Amino acid sequence: MSSAAPHAPDAVVVGGGVAGLVAARELARAGLRTVVLEGRDAPGGAVRGHTVAGLRLDAGAESFATRGGTVAAYLADLGLADRVCGPAGHGSWVHLPSGDGPLPRTGLLGIPADPWAPDVRRTIGLVGALRASLDLVLPARVGSGATTLGALVRARLGARVLDRLVRPVVGGVHAADPDDLAVGAVSPGLPAALRDAKGSLARAVRSLRAAAPAGSAVQGVDGGLHLLVDALVADVEAHGGEVRTRTRVTEVRPAGDDPTGYEVVLADGAVLRASRLVLATPTTGDLLRPLLAATPEASDGPDDVPGTPADPTDGLDEGAVVTLVTLVLRSTALDAAPRGTGVLVAQEATDVTAKALTHGTAKWPWLARAAGPGRHAVRLSYGRAGDDASAVPADKDALVDLALRDAAVLLGVPLPADAVEGTAVVRWTQALPRPSAAHQAAVTEVRSAAAALPGVAVCGAWAAGNGLASVVPDAQAAARTLL
Repeated sequence: MSSAAPHAPDAVVVGGGVAGLVAARELARAGLRTVVLEGRDAPGGAVRGHTVAGLRLDAGAESFATRGGTVAAYLADLGLADRVCGPAGHGSWVHLPSGDGPLPRTGLLGIPADPWAPDVRRTIGLVGALRASLDLVLPARVGSGATTLGALVRARLGARVLDRLVRPVVGGVHAADPDDLAVGAVSPGLPAALRDAKGSLARAVRSLRAAAPAGSAVQGVDGGLHLLVDALVADVEAHGGEVRTRTRVTEVRPAGDDPTGYEVVLADGAVLRASRLVLATPTTGDLLRPLLAATPEASDGPDDVPGTPADPTDGLDEGAVVTLVTLVLRSTALDAAPRGTGVLVAQEATDVTAKALTHGTAKWPWLARAAGPGRHAVRLSYGRAGDDASAVPADKDALVDLALRDAAVLLGVPLPADAVEGTAVVRWTQALPRPSAAHQAAVTEVRSAAAALPGVAVCGAWAAGNGLASVVPDAQAAARTLL
């Protein structure tokens, strides 16, 4: 990272994840002296990389949704167009108490577009397919009052689709339970598609998949998605910006002698002043609270009434704690990709603790080439809504042992200890806010309150939703409100 800026910044961005870096790039390219403050030892947040057994791998996110073409276009703007790539076509599986089965290749969040497709029927059975096919003839009013994704799927397609397909996908990808998610929270186009399909959930999914770009619903970057972070940092610095790591912000407050300025207090006691402030961190609620309390509107409430005025940050979800265990293995048995690109785990399955496994070298051809024959990278994910945190060992060695056992079960092949060439454990806190209806309502309140503060913008996965397809355009829009 570059050395300290010689002049006071025009803009300070708190949070050096992708949202903060995207916002900083907008500001720096507009000619503003911009400083990004990141508390961790490297920028990128959940999109950073790490090296395991000589392989450079993604430490967090390793793919992005192709909807709208937003992320691919942004990567092209950063000079990475030739590195955008799709996953191998092996498909993925779900691990159930009744046995393993494939996930629908033409589905959305596990919701099948065709209940009678062979891969769907294999997983939900004949009874499940019969029940799910009723969706095509049920009146539109069935499920129309559902406020959560789980309730909608249960009403339209039945419990087997919910428990065997949708719940494992939502739990594995979003660390959430579909019964806690608003219908459009993780698929913004679903409510409108549902109306156009006259209530049929399968038809709605079919129309969304047909409107999506040709090919996979996700793409990645040859070399790892973390290359996006490297490109963002380079571009910010090329335009005069600065990215500081190991720089934790403890407080943001109004500048006493400047009604349009702000002071950003660092853990070491240093203070930065700027007239523009972007809060792009999961702790935005905590940092924003003093600014809101200092506004004239906040002082109008009676002092003796608890909770007056209402705190718009109440109700923000703090996000799930997700633990990722990467194993680099030497095993020719994995060359055949026995479970495709990975496995999602049904909550009812008690023989493993992991919620998901990604077989990286089966999913990404570039990684298979880098690893070489007989060498594989797999990653297991732990932690979802309702899980007992004590089930995930705090001790690294114990956790790696657990991950190796889970991997053998999920991949269906023996994996002895001497097959392990390298390991890494990453614990993400506040990385996956659960997009419940209450959280979305709180985000709306926070955005409205922040918009009333001159020179302040907010962004990040906590506000935009999980995934680069949501985070990138939201961060761009936030920064542009300050220009």
